[in-house]
Amino acid sequence: MQNQSSDMVKWVSLSIVAGAVIISGAIIYSGSKPSAGPALNNNNPTPQPGVPVTVSMDDDAVLGNANAPVTLIEFSDYECPFCKRHFTDVYPQIKKDYIDTGKVKMVFRDFIAVPSHNPLATTQAEAAQCAKDQGGDSAYFAFHDQIFAKTTSNGNGMPVSELSNIARAVGLNVGTFDQCVSSRKFKAEVEKDQADGAAAGITGTPSFVVGKSSADGKVTGKIIVGAQPYSAFQAAIEEALK
Repeated sequence: MQNQSSDMVKWVSLSIVAGAVIISGAIIYSGSKPSAGPALNNNNPTPQPGVPVTVSMDDDAVLGNANAPVTLIEFSDYECPFCKRHFTDVYPQIKKDYIDTGKVKMVFRDFIAVPSHNPLATTQAEAAQCAKDQGGDSAYFAFHDQIFAKTTSNGNGMPVSELSNIARAVGLNVGTFDQCVSSRKFKAEVEKDQADGAAAGITGTPSFVVGKSSADGKVTGKIIVGAQPYSAFQAAIEEALK
């Protein structure tokens, strides 16, 4: 009886240890998974650190000097909390040091990697395009700023009706704006941004491409993935300025 009891204790102890090893391995594996969001197409390349990618500015809104020597293309989602963090914590310094000084122009392109952020994220993206359609690039970025300032993110960051209030606040004709949004006039434009990002290997937001400006609007440069600190952008921009 004593030997049986001893064997039972040993078996239970080994089971506990084995279970702990399995759980630990699962935690380590889970922690290594990318958190930026799922790839939209498994056939698309995954951006590799330090390897240049080429992306078009398309006809998207431009902030800054059109002749700036460096272009920063941002692929972003208005309902992404990490995109909002970039907007509040890093973007103002980039704007002050590089965009406002004429060294960098910024292009904002829509990319929604997390399905649960829809339908609001897509509606916000299309609404921002409606703002551009009515008031040009300056209206686009005024609208862009207000969305990020007001949303609480994650797909339910604001009521859809708030978009009309933002349009009014930035000086747009609200009736024209509302009709544009409801008709989904810029559905194809937002879808093209998504497709271009996926073709370049973008899988999550925010993601950025920093490179020298070119006459054909195509920018080849390093990719920055995630809500990185200002220093990451500073290093990439300074290298592109050489």
